[in-house]
Amino acid sequence: MTTPPPLSPARRVLRALAVVSCVPYLALKAAWIAGSRVGIPDGSVLLEDRVLLAAVNGVTVLMDSCVIVLALLLTQRWGLRVRAWLLAFPMWAATGLLAPIMVGFPVQLLSRGDSAPAPKEPFLDAWVFGVVYGGFIVQGLTLGALFLLYARDRWGRVWRAPATGPAAPWVRLVAVGASVPLAAVCAVRLMWALGSTTGLPAGLIAQRSSDYHALEGMRALFAVVAVVGVPALVYGAGRGRARAPKVPLIAAWIGSGAVACWGGFLLLTLLMPQDDPADAPTALMTLAYAGEMITGTLLACCLAACLRRRAA
Repeated sequence: MTTPPPLSPARRVLRALAVVSCVPYLALKAAWIAGSRVGIPDGSVLLEDRVLLAAVNGVTVLMDSCVIVLALLLTQRWGLRVRAWLLAFPMWAATGLLAPIMVGFPVQLLSRGDSAPAPKEPFLDAWVFGVVYGGFIVQGLTLGALFLLYARDRWGRVWRAPATGPAAPWVRLVAVGASVPLAAVCAVRLMWALGSTTGLPAGLIAQRSSDYHALEGMRALFAVVAVVGVPALVYGAGRGRARAPKVPLIAAWIGSGAVACWGGFLLLTLLMPQDDPADAPTALMTLAYAGEMITGTLLACCLAACLRRRAA
């Protein structure tokens, strides 16, 4: 291992920003759990089931609290003694959940040049999205910077080592086997981004706007990153170079995390009860989200296998 990284002023600032950026979100969630309606307009679907709202908010509070734990872990002496997988998995999940928000929220803001259809029911006050997603963007930037510094100190030898060539045959087989169906899901996402209504419920079709198409295109882009990055890594991209193939590694990390985590999240949203039959999820949506979750997880396993091989 290594000596503990010096806690430079830059790391102190990054850690403070990561922790502070969690406060508005946690405060808002705590208020909702306590019964407050701040930021929730009259008629919102969030008010229909208070028990479910409290349960979901409790889970998200725990998830965002993990950002604070990670910020401390990445900047403390004891953080270097944590088992690699115990750090890598939550960082991979955090990357997968935050990276699409960091890209998608600005894309949404830029794409709202036309008049979007008015929603059938209010959901949240507009200011809530700015507070929540703005905090997520800061969390993503600060955690990413802290993790890169931490990885340089703890695993620098892995990145500096020469490329090791193709991965084991089973890893290459899984990478190809997962990339092919994910490419098909990517095509479905792109089809929706370009305006197709195939496989979409009538309620969603009526509510689509420019930011919906932009987000679908963004999600297709992350799928492409995973489909390209993981096979490039497991097939030994960068062989003969003096250093490890960092670009495929970063692409595999971000792409697999975004596809698996958001595929799983969207799949969970489909399981929520729908009062309007027009909003009921279709078979194609369920298949696409489940396919993203499964293939993204398989590609992440390929990434983990490559990292273990390099570390050995």
